[in-house]
Amino acid sequence: MTPTHRPRQLVRAGLAAVVLLALAACAQDYPNSTFNHTTEFNTAIDSLWDRLLFLGTLVFVLVEAALIYTVVRYRRREGQAEPKHVHGNTTLEILWTVIPALILVFIAVPTVRTIFRTQAKAVPEALQVEVIGHQWWWEFRYPEYTQAGANGRVDTLVTANELYIPIGRTVNFHLRTKDVLHSFWVPQLGGKRDLISNHTNYLWFTPDSAMQTSAWNGFCVEYCGASHANMRFRAFTVSAEEFEAWARQQMSAPAVASALPGAPAAAPAPADSAAARAASAAAPTAAPTAAAAQLASAPAGAATAAGYTFPVANLPAHAVPKTPIPAGLTFTDGIVGDAARGAQVYSRSSCIGCHAIRGHPISMSPVGPNLTHVGSRTTIAAGLYPNDERHLRLWIKNARKMKPGVTMPTIGRGEMDPITKQAANLGALTDQEIADIVAYLLALK
Repeated sequence: MTPTHRPRQLVRAGLAAVVLLALAACAQDYPNSTFNHTTEFNTAIDSLWDRLLFLGTLVFVLVEAALIYTVVRYRRREGQAEPKHVHGNTTLEILWTVIPALILVFIAVPTVRTIFRTQAKAVPEALQVEVIGHQWWWEFRYPEYTQAGANGRVDTLVTANELYIPIGRTVNFHLRTKDVLHSFWVPQLGGKRDLISNHTNYLWFTPDSAMQTSAWNGFCVEYCGASHANMRFRAFTVSAEEFEAWARQQMSAPAVASALPGAPAAAPAPADSAAARAASAAAPTAAPTAAAAQLASAPAGAATAAGYTFPVANLPAHAVPKTPIPAGLTFTDGIVGDAARGAQVYSRSSCIGCHAIRGHPISMSPVGPNLTHVGSRTTIAAGLYPNDERHLRLWIKNARKMKPGVTMPTIGRGEMDPITKQAANLGALTDQEIADIVAYLLALK
């Protein structure tokens, strides 16, 4: 018979796997690694990991060394008498019970200590952020930032799929879900916590004060349906000044474009709002305000009295969406959108049935993502695509083709809905109408 070479092939395959792992370990860029020291949470996790890895490696080396020694020392030899049969050894049995118990103590003590540290209540002065998971997008609410709204309502700072948190201040997340189980995780900031139906979970951490303004990837890491892998978001760690400027901009009511000619009437803007400054600057006898002049001279993304938005040009490579546009989805070339006309089209379309825009008198639905200041966001579709004219047009035209299973219906005229398998006609929008709506939404800064 031909001798088999299977053991030799297994050895070669094993060596190849070891080489590949070694090469992978040489990489320097880990954009979604949790083993960083950016917060006290992942610092504690990293320290625990290092200790457990060291203890586990030490146990492995000692056990394997004892095993190899036993195999070599007591291997069968030619002419050797049969070993004496014994019933057992009480001393050895006690030792191999006590030693693992001691090892477990060395593992359990730091583990339990870390659990209690990361599960403790947040400090009272922490920034409170409500995180609400939806299929398949994220809602972020900042209950500390409120103002009086129209008709006696109290408006709260609400945004979607983009989380801003200040460097050096503890952030306490209240985690809830509107539908199924989700799980909130920003790997490079540490911490992963599930969102459970009819229950509020909590997670807190403090971005290290030595950090620079940056952007991080966030994910849902609990399977939640067809587009689970597409349920992403961006977390921005910014300075305290930048955060306050961003919050001030987000709370300006109405959004800038609500004051466009032809747009629906809105509640009067506060004297220091962006809309009021714009109106003042547009008046023939009014000189530009100091805040408006400061904004005009400031670089993109700079924190000013008028507001702050993380500059798209400063997004790190790992935070730039790279999702390809689905094949067969196109948009008519050469169409120019008009923001004022888009405000009117938006107000009579099905958009108002699902979305809210602060200051818009009839767009107040909490079903879909809040669109107040949507033009200031860097991504759309829960982090899948960049927030630009091209992608936003295609998204409105056929969202379900851009993101499988999404709740938003197909509203481009003649477009085939991937779920209903029917072409959109009744109440559907032409490419020109979609272009106008996109111009309006991108003006909502």
